[in-house]
Amino acid sequence: MKTTIDIPESLYKKAKIRAIETGQTLKQIVFTSLTKELEPVSSSPAAGQSFMERRKLLPAYEAALRAGAFSGGTDSTQMTSEDRSSREDALL
Repeated sequence: MKTTIDIPESLYKKAKIRAIETGQTLKQIVFTSLTKELEPVSSSPAAGQSFMERRKLLPAYEAALRAGAFSGGTDSTQMTSEDRSSREDALL
């Protein structure tokens, strides 16, 4: 289906630049953006996951964590993540 929409010039320029940077057409950028915007919130991979589960760790830290290097004490990262998750839940 074809349609015509008015896009502010500054937004059009940003979209056009992104298209050029990624080697896509403006049409592909618009389709991708609309698809992301219209996806149901619950279908996102992060839905239902705590901050702790979603976080990205540095490879060296993750390896040390898996090896048990930080066991035997309180994990401040875990406490911070739980606090963030509880604040996120309160906002929803």
